[in-house]
Amino acid sequence: MRRQTINRHTKETEIMLDFTIDGSGNSNINTGVGFFDHMLTLMTKHGLFDLNLTCNGDLAVDQHHSVEDIGIALGQAFSTSLGNKEGITRYATTTTPMDESLSTLSLDISGRSYFVFNVEGLKDKVGNFDTELVEEFFQAFVSNANVTLHINLAYGKNTHHIIESIFKGFGRVLDQASQLNPRIKGVPSTKGTL
Repeated sequence: MRRQTINRHTKETEIMLDFTIDGSGNSNINTGVGFFDHMLTLMTKHGLFDLNLTCNGDLAVDQHHSVEDIGIALGQAFSTSLGNKEGITRYATTTTPMDESLSTLSLDISGRSYFVFNVEGLKDKVGNFDTELVEEFFQAFVSNANVTLHINLAYGKNTHHIIESIFKGFGRVLDQASQLNPRIKGVPSTKGTL
């Protein structure tokens, strides 16, 4: 089973995360940041993962440490869950509409972290969620999962819809790239390693 549990404890956050790649879309998420919980639930559902997550963070300061540290823990869990990466599809691109918004995410499980975030026009907040933390979350994930991820917003007006499109697409692109393909023998790289 491609599954990993991460317990991360710092002076800023206490995180317990249990992640399964080959799940069924079930989640139990409590980060203390309601909008972020909603986005992670969508990611889990549309990626068909299973995710149990609790975070006790220093929200009296702000949401930054909680969101970033969850990105770190989830990236570590995803990378470790893949094992030796033999037989994985490796690449995926998905375009996801959410009402008037449309985003495209492209992923390479490359063993190298690289992140491109072309998203313009977000309002500063959705409810009490600081939208600049969307980029911080994905940067933390990419750096710890050692993947290449490009996020491109084609268009959108409603900030909630834009971010929702991105997180749904994130679940879908992770699912597609991590799928095992019986035609792929060994690691999908001419180098012989990822």
